[in-house]
Amino acid sequence: MKFSEPFIEGTLIKRYKRFLADIELTDGKIITAHTPNTGAMTGCSTPGARVWVRDTGRPDRKYPYSWEIVESNHDVLVGIHTGLSNKLVQEAILNGVIKELQNYHNILTEVPYGDEKSRIDLLLKKDDANDTGQCYVEVKNVTLVENNIAYFPDAISIRGTRHLRELMEMVNQGHRAVIFYCVQRSDAAEARPAVSIDPAYSETLRKAVQTGVEAMAYRARVSIEEIKLVESIPVLIAD
Repeated sequence: MKFSEPFIEGTLIKRYKRFLADIELTDGKIITAHTPNTGAMTGCSTPGARVWVRDTGRPDRKYPYSWEIVESNHDVLVGIHTGLSNKLVQEAILNGVIKELQNYHNILTEVPYGDEKSRIDLLLKKDDANDTGQCYVEVKNVTLVENNIAYFPDAISIRGTRHLRELMEMVNQGHRAVIFYCVQRSDAAEARPAVSIDPAYSETLRKAVQTGVEAMAYRARVSIEEIKLVESIPVLIAD
């Protein structure tokens, strides 16, 4: 995914109220930017970190700047915009990068499904005339990496646990179901559930995989010009 407009560099002053961040730009101007990430952003929201923001070009917005990239504590560029993860995965499927999700004829997005009234991020279909050959793909954005291990979630995720239950039900109905971890940074060698942060999610993930839900993870190459998924990494789940 190439960015159409150059990003603006700055220094993070502080992140607060989940969706806001005060940032000093290189010209000395201090702005408040929207933070498109509801997670804890552990290791990615340290005051003094280099950051890059995008001017949305919408002066009617209360916060026209959007925080997009941060240089982590380990000098790695990280894409923090959670809303990009679905688009990154869809792009990687269409470009043939994600080998495990090829040979589908249609990709639908945000399709309502399940008994718990969820929306699946990507619904892959082999034939839009019927529901055979469907693959339900739930995408999770990952920014937390410690010792080259990517962890999800970085905060308790009741919603994430619900999505796993929905995927298990799709498997029970005879469909293919995938939990996909989109790691928007390049320094992860593997992905694991964050047991110490959300044990309920971790246990549900273990049950989901035992049921037949496939767990996949891909890491991205991140620059201020482009973010794209480039390589599969293993997902390790304790028995």
